[in-house]
Amino acid sequence: MTEKELITITIDRYMDLQRIKKENGNHENKELEYQMKGVIAKLSSMGVNVEDITL
Repeated sequence: MTEKELITITIDRYMDLQRIKKENGNHENKELEYQMKGVIAKLSSMGVNVEDITL
């Protein structure tokens, strides 16, 4: 797997988590927040600015 493929897959994962979070509304979901923090950290380490792809 190339670095670009890995970045693409990770971005897709982040977007999936964002859609889930949006559908949750104001309902707190600690696991979802934890997963989002992990994906954000991974993307940041790859040089991706998540602010550009955040809902």
